Amino acid sequence: MKTVLVTGGLGFIGSHTAVELLGRGYRVVLADNLSNTRADVLDGIASIAGQRPTWANVDLADPVACRALLQGLGDLAGIVHFAAHKAVGESVQKPLAYYRNNFGSLVNLLDHLAERPACRLIFSSSCTVYGQADSLPIREDAPVKPAESPYGNTKQVGEEILRDGARAHGFRAIALRYFNPIGAHPTARIGELPLGVPQNLVPFITQSAAGLRGPLKVFGNDYPTRDGTCVRDYIHVVDVALAHVYALERLFAGKGADPVETFNLGTGAGSTVLEVIHAFERATGAKLQWEFAPRRPGDVVAAYADTQKAAAGLGWRAERTLDQCMADAWRWQQTLPGK
Repeated sequence: MKTVLVTGGLGFIGSHTAVELLGRGYRVVLADNLSNTRADVLDGIASIAGQRPTWANVDLADPVACRALLQGLGDLAGIVHFAAHKAVGESVQKPLAYYRNNFGSLVNLLDHLAERPACRLIFSSSCTVYGQADSLPIREDAPVKPAESPYGNTKQVGEEILRDGARAHGFRAIALRYFNPIGAHPTARIGELPLGVPQNLVPFITQSAAGLRGPLKVFGNDYPTRDGTCVRDYIHVVDVALAHVYALERLFAGKGADPVETFNLGTGAGSTVLEVIHAFERATGAKLQWEFAPRRPGDVVAAYADTQKAAAGLGWRAERTLDQCMADAWRWQQTLPGK
């Protein structure tokens, strides 16, 4: 039984990935300092998987704490690294916090791989590395543009750190550039639950529909898109979680010519903000109050993925629809009265 460490394992994508890894027979250890989640997510993971993973409440940006955790895990087969601050808008307001946390945790983990290069790593990257792409859909060989936000910069530079480290120390890794994960587990036992005001579209939609927030703000209505609002590639979180498992197993099987490979994770189709709102109302029967607001700093006009490389290299495609995403997200929200 291989041991896999999932950092940020009580977060949105981390918790869903933990469920899929447990279902495939891995021993799963979670590391999460609860900076943007709750401890009771562990109960949801256990109720779905039928077993309770080990959880370490540790700040991986602390080199001493990170090293102690990794040394205590013995022969670690793989790391799936989600632990990072992740909101574009917040990163513009708090760039130093983003650099300190996102770079620190990554470098501390790679120090371990430098000593034990047989350990494999999946890096949680992002479509933000492309900035405003020259053409759509976006392929993995598209130019990496200057970052539109400090968050995007942490993913760009994070990939550079990964490649430099692999070249020098001989470890292997995969960077998954995903687009916009949304939804929740269909059991409604785990889902997206950011602390404080949501920084991403769908949890704000569900909290607004539940009466926990005011009207939804749609940032910008003058973009050069079919309805004037930004276009993104929204993908169900369970599809994203499965891709991480397939990527890890690709590394375990010794496939791939390059020490660090990159794959896009998306559906291959873009939806505008207004289309997401309409999909939510269509899938749930709930009505949303929303209003236009000025453009938000750091947002690109449109981004959606070319998914051919992931299909060929990982044997993976997104299977769930936008309406399924919205129905699952709403079902999850309805289990959380007052939270």
